[in-house]
Amino acid sequence: MSDHQNDYTKTQLDDDLDAVMRKYDRESNTRIWQGTPRLIERIILAGFSLYCIYVTLFATFLEEIRLTSFMALIVLLGFLTYPAKKGMQKVNYMPWYDVVLMVGGTGSFLYYTFNALTIIQQGTRFTTFQIIIGVVGVIALMEVTRRSVGWPILIVAAAFIIYALSYGLTNPDFFGRVRYLIRNLFYTKEGIMSTPINVCSKYIVVFIVFGAFLERTGISDFFISLANCAAGRYAGGPAKVAVISSALCGMVSGSSVGNTVTTGSVTIPMMKDTGYKPEFAGAVEAAASTGGQIMPPIMGAAAFLMADFVGVPYSNIIVRAILPAVLYFTGIFISVHLEAKRLGLKGIPKEKLPKFGILIRKIYLLLPLVMLVIWVSGNMMTMQRAASFAILLTIAVGLVDSENRITPFKIFEALEAGGRGTITVGAACGVAGIISGTITMTGLANELINAIVNVAGDRLIIALVLTMLCCIVLGMGVPTTANYCIMAATCAPILIRMGVPVLAAHFFVFYFGIVADITPPVALAAYAGSAIAKSNPMKTAFNASRLAIAVFIVPYVFAYSPSMLLIETNALEVIQISLTSLIGIFGVSSGLEGYLFAKMNPVIRAVFVIGGLMLIVPSLMTDLIGLGLIAAACVFQFTMGKKAVAA
Repeated sequence: MSDHQNDYTKTQLDDDLDAVMRKYDRESNTRIWQGTPRLIERIILAGFSLYCIYVTLFATFLEEIRLTSFMALIVLLGFLTYPAKKGMQKVNYMPWYDVVLMVGGTGSFLYYTFNALTIIQQGTRFTTFQIIIGVVGVIALMEVTRRSVGWPILIVAAAFIIYALSYGLTNPDFFGRVRYLIRNLFYTKEGIMSTPINVCSKYIVVFIVFGAFLERTGISDFFISLANCAAGRYAGGPAKVAVISSALCGMVSGSSVGNTVTTGSVTIPMMKDTGYKPEFAGAVEAAASTGGQIMPPIMGAAAFLMADFVGVPYSNIIVRAILPAVLYFTGIFISVHLEAKRLGLKGIPKEKLPKFGILIRKIYLLLPLVMLVIWVSGNMMTMQRAASFAILLTIAVGLVDSENRITPFKIFEALEAGGRGTITVGAACGVAGIISGTITMTGLANELINAIVNVAGDRLIIALVLTMLCCIVLGMGVPTTANYCIMAATCAPILIRMGVPVLAAHFFVFYFGIVADITPPVALAAYAGSAIAKSNPMKTAFNASRLAIAVFIVPYVFAYSPSMLLIETNALEVIQISLTSLIGIFGVSSGLEGYLFAKMNPVIRAVFVIGGLMLIVPSLMTDLIGLGLIAAACVFQFTMGKKAVAA
């Protein structure tokens, strides 16, 4: 193939991937700026990243000034970047109503920025003019969120606002209720400027920029090559490569859809070429990419948010996340291995695999990640300072790499990408603050908690199921970090009231909020994988849910037995629950796959699944029964396999 044909093929592939991202990822539906306007937009985005890093490290001014200036820039960049609807692709064009909304929304937050001290000192005495400014700011923020994130989170926020104005607030005068609502949502730390935006502006934005710099060093290609070295030569190698590489890339990217498209563009065609069905190939990538959000040490930046919400050190979060993450990826790994054995698939030929001796020379690419974890978990410095130093270390590492050397232009690109990636998270966190603020000021949180507790009674399982359904519905199409903010405000308190330990409750809602990305009917990550695999979207989503079965089971386990999260336990219990859970996941995955040494009949499949579930449930009696069932089923399957070979 000629160089011209290679270039054409690569360009066509990039265009196809862009089309997939635009269809399934709101963040990719951006305005088209060219020439000077494009340069100006890029400079503003890069400047925004630098401003955020400076503010988190050096700013000593009022917190209200930091938060409102951050939100002003989010609104400004949101309207500059995202059109009102899909398909508005006119080059260098911004309609007059967008300009009005952009100026009005940005101006509203800047009004607070430049009058922060006066506003703080005036107490509850707000003028009509100030309330109007607050209304404009709230509307502009919600519109940016609609454009960049989508309708689900906006519908939830609107429903709570309508409830507050209709029933939740006690003031008999409607305009009195509006004044109270806007004052609390816009001018206090109980609404937009609450914990989600505070954490986003202080921590998350720096980690988003860090992730953008890591991408410029070629770490994604390194992860894929590393996965090829580790698993590529075995049966169904490409699928195992997809699991490993997506776990590594996903924990940094913070986006299930983005990671599915990025790594999937390489791994999905490889899986199809090996012999996997398109629905299975797309599902593997979607399930593994979604799981990257629960993969320590980064966990899509949610680990830092959880540490702030729960009030425990970051190191506690990542240590407790290890076993559930191992179980999740073990389940997927077993399924792809058994599927390969069932189909008789081979691995990647040895001559096509990267040479480990050559690859190991690039191990220094991991240095920024390793040092970040050491700095933060060792309490050597604050999270935002550690991330900033990690950015500098990434640049230094990039200068060493002769093949993918970082340049001033790449630094500029990384800052631009970091600024762009912050818009969606910042907008969603702002609306998450509106949701939590409305729930708090109306007392709805206690009413919801009491209602579910009354329905559940003493039966924790009912509360867990209802909470799971709430998390999956509320998590549809919402970025990981904002998703967790909503879950932490609305759903975690329910479980805490039912006696679940605080950390276990937060892990429970975090897991089920994320799983919405592969759970029908929304399942954005699965649909993105199906677009690349050219498969049926719904079949891909159901396959992804089956592969990710561990994420539907494990949260129930640590809700009942927090020892899986290393809470109030000892070494012996940890060893026991680790071994039994791994065997249990093997049983469930085998039963759902329907193959071990030979094809299973429905009865044997049921025995494997039941035995696996009993092993995952932490109890000596259930462990013994589960082991017996799986052992018996394995012996039967082995015998059937020998007979099949003999025949």
